[in-house]
Amino acid sequence: MARIYARRKGKSGSKKPFRAEPPEWCELSAREVEEKVVELAKQGLSTAQIGMVLRDSYGVPDVKLLTGKKILQILRERGLAPAIPEDLQSLIKKAIRLRKHLEAHRKDMHNKRALQLTESKIWRLQKYYKREGVLPADWEYKPETAEFLIRR
Repeated sequence: MARIYARRKGKSGSKKPFRAEPPEWCELSAREVEEKVVELAKQGLSTAQIGMVLRDSYGVPDVKLLTGKKILQILRERGLAPAIPEDLQSLIKKAIRLRKHLEAHRKDMHNKRALQLTESKIWRLQKYYKREGVLPADWEYKPETAEFLIRR
């Protein structure tokens, strides 16, 4: 599949190995993993950060293999899911950083283009999440109020 805004092919990446059951060397049970996920979410970590901490510190190769649920599903069940999806949040943070940079460096045309591309990705994701019912129908990204949407 090609990139959205470039005339070149996509980069290949590695895939997770297929497993039907968790490995025998994993010491945590499903209940303990769910408790760790909730504990880490209460500390303010995102779902990607939670997955990395579980992998690196607790030796959990895959949360879904152990619990049968993804990290976001666990957080939704406990009422800890973020209001704005993580990928949209990171794009909004990037747009905020680019806007601050462009305030100081008005003639930086490369980053001006990067801001245009980032904001078009935000609008595209916003339409998708509204259609899927993840975001409310009246939710809207505005560059002026973007900093209030994201609590750092």
